[in-house]
Amino acid sequence: MARKDARPSEQFSRGRHARRRVPRSGLGEWDPVSRGHDALDTVLAQNIIRVPELLPIRYARMSASPWTYFRGAAAVMAADLASTPHTGIEVQLCGDAHVLNFGLWATPERNLYFDLRDFDETLPGPFEWDLQRLATSLVVLGRENGVDARRSDRAVSAMTAAYCRKMRAYANTPEIDIWYDRIDVAGLLGHFSSGIARHAEKLIETKAERRTSRGASRKFTETRDGRRRIREDAPFRTHVGDSQIELVQAVIAGYSESVDDHIWSLLTRFRVLDVVRQVVGVGSVGMRVYLALLEERRTCDPFFLQIKQAGPSVFEQFLEPSRYDNHGARVVNGQRMLQSATDMFVGWTAVGDMNFYVRQFRDMKVIPDGEIIGPYLTESATACGEVLARAHARSGDAEAIADYLGRGDNVDRAMVAFADAYADQNERDHAQLVAAIEAGTVPCSVGW
Repeated sequence: MARKDARPSEQFSRGRHARRRVPRSGLGEWDPVSRGHDALDTVLAQNIIRVPELLPIRYARMSASPWTYFRGAAAVMAADLASTPHTGIEVQLCGDAHVLNFGLWATPERNLYFDLRDFDETLPGPFEWDLQRLATSLVVLGRENGVDARRSDRAVSAMTAAYCRKMRAYANTPEIDIWYDRIDVAGLLGHFSSGIARHAEKLIETKAERRTSRGASRKFTETRDGRRRIREDAPFRTHVGDSQIELVQAVIAGYSESVDDHIWSLLTRFRVLDVVRQVVGVGSVGMRVYLALLEERRTCDPFFLQIKQAGPSVFEQFLEPSRYDNHGARVVNGQRMLQSATDMFVGWTAVGDMNFYVRQFRDMKVIPDGEIIGPYLTESATACGEVLARAHARSGDAEAIADYLGRGDNVDRAMVAFADAYADQNERDHAQLVAAIEAGTVPCSVGW
């Protein structure tokens, strides 16, 4: 990434110079002919490190709609973005900044902040790639939920304007203040009307209270023969054999080296009771994901850790490889760079040739639902644009980005044009996957 100690004049010249590489109107261009890959081949190429028996579930989920396809096809969009000119102004990319990868997240102090929440694809790269994925996601999600095309375009414009406005502010903000900046529940709800905000605040409070380890224990566990265990829901939540239990135990033991001593001291007060393999999300289906139920030795209080396999970022074949030997370390350190506050239990390790990262499960996370935010797409988009700007300003050069973006509506219009065009491309790619499933060349089973 660019030097953070460069003088302001250098940063502004970088922003202006980037316009020569990519005019702002060029951000709106998408030419399917420029593609250097086949979308279906790109999706199938990700099978190499995934569990074969879970692949039919992955394809079932991706084929359900253009929106679920978009969620699972980050690799496709990465290849497409890499086929276009870019500004060269680097930040720590989220890598998968679609609108539902923003949500409310509990800090170690138990405050709720609105922030990015998924970092599997994080890597240093051109700032506009996150912006283009977020913009496209608004149009794809809008179409999924019956939002009028003009309203979806307004949401894209509002998101882009919020990003630009925040980035201009960060360009004149001391670095330490950028790192302390965050959006809490009140800041999020400030984008909504007072009536909606009051209702949403109560809903958020209720959901956050339920989405804890104790709430997860009530929902997902049962007592059998006097022992608490995780309830199965095959094939999405299943108990594993001895070899996989040993793998999970090795992950938990090895991950101690990546967390602070006081966190590991706390974890030693728990014992592992049960482990299941999980099927989660869309893009992650097929990766090895485990849910471990722990119990405090003294009070028997439940605590859950999620253990997730980490592979290469979808951007690594187009950008410089990760500087981390362990992809779990790449994910966790990217998360710490981008988020305003991070789960204190996140860490990483390796077992054999597999990389993993570990995090708390359901730590008061409130994840948005497409059907719920559809009617409020513009308000939600505005909040997401502000968060993305803050994340990028933490890792990149706010002055250079702000100078590239400028003050007019050039970038707003470009993002709308790109989002509409790429949403059309996404529908064609989704149809290709559906056709392959119908032809029997791609396996498919029950998705949810």
